[in-house]
Amino acid sequence: MIGSLWKRIWDKFVNRETISYLIFGVLTTLVDWISYWALRQGSVDYRIATALSWVAAVLFAFVTNKLFVFQSWDLHPGKVWSEFAPFVVCRAATGAFTMAAMIVMVDGLGITQDMLCKIVVSAISLVLNYLFSKLFIFKKEKRAI
Repeated sequence: MIGSLWKRIWDKFVNRETISYLIFGVLTTLVDWISYWALRQGSVDYRIATALSWVAAVLFAFVTNKLFVFQSWDLHPGKVWSEFAPFVVCRAATGAFTMAAMIVMVDGLGITQDMLCKIVVSAISLVLNYLFSKLFIFKKEKRAI
């Protein structure tokens, strides 16, 4: 009985969609981190680097989430816009969280290892972004039988 419960939980949360989201989430995070790191190497302020790396990651994430994770193949401009606009809004919400959390940790708490802060914040954002995408953006349309 307990074994079947664990199997149902496993099957619900470990599937093509969640595995591909995890893979592309990691790649999106790498886009974010690498662009952040590169900007910081160029002496760009961490706040500006955070904002610019966020933009790069959001654009990458939209394309990969739409096509590979949630397999939303409709490329008509109206459909793309109806997914892109809420995607950006939801990512802006987690982007605002990222910015606020970075400022609190670096300036407020005085944590000098800003990359460590970036890792912590990215993990939280990864989970929030999946939930937003799954529940609000790339919803599967229910078909009548």
